[in-house]
Amino acid sequence: MTAIEPAKRTVPAPSLEEDYALLKKAVREAGELALTYFRKSIIVKKKIDGSEVSEADLALDVALKLELHAPRPNYGWLSEETEDDQERLKCRRVWMVDPIDGTNAFLRHVPEWTVSAALIEDGVPVLAAVFNPATNEFFHAMRGKGAFLDDQPISASKKDTLDGALLIASGGLFKKKIWKEPWPEVKSKWVNSVAYRLALVACGRADATISLSAKSEWDLAAAALIVEEAGGIITDHHGGIHRYNRASPRLPSLVASGNAMHPLLIERTDRVDL
Repeated sequence: MTAIEPAKRTVPAPSLEEDYALLKKAVREAGELALTYFRKSIIVKKKIDGSEVSEADLALDVALKLELHAPRPNYGWLSEETEDDQERLKCRRVWMVDPIDGTNAFLRHVPEWTVSAALIEDGVPVLAAVFNPATNEFFHAMRGKGAFLDDQPISASKKDTLDGALLIASGGLFKKKIWKEPWPEVKSKWVNSVAYRLALVACGRADATISLSAKSEWDLAAAALIVEEAGGIITDHHGGIHRYNRASPRLPSLVASGNAMHPLLIERTDRVDL
């Protein structure tokens, strides 16, 4: 008699709710780990591109990979501090992580850095967490479910004019000769972490943020979803939508704001040649 092998049971894929809980826990714990290094004397090295990387960046990268990727081995992984494995391109779901976004601020003891992580599905962020441990602000979002700061709903600015708007951008950007016409009177400020800039736009503490320099996908992925779920828009400077988990994880530029202001910004930035 031939033995009949028992049917193999298919293990269902984790739900987004399960991944959301996993993500929030991992990012919060990574932030707590980061605080043990913050404002301390730590080892800092230079990368090939000249940017700084600290032992804290690398420790958080390991911690996040253990918390996120180890229990989800079928998901891809893209992190600023991990050598890129193009196998991620075959994955429908990909963790996208910046262990410390704003390392420059972190190393200079300025509380404008974040732990940023997202889950990408089919090229689109579906889960996000951005944590500023130094200020204890925890931003998070699930696609279609709204954006939150410390579990309270947030919304982007509804301002529909540029006059008097608060824009987060590099100093002097609006005075440069690249613009076809002068900007109206706007207020500007600088924030080191890209993810934190976007989070501040998402919660309405700034009306918009603009950057005309290239960004990496891990800079934007998490905070982009938070902006969108807060009722804002994020695009490149021509108004093009960002896509994620591409072979070259670089994005050309960044314009993010509330719905009403975004067309006014793109009207100006679209005419700039980078």
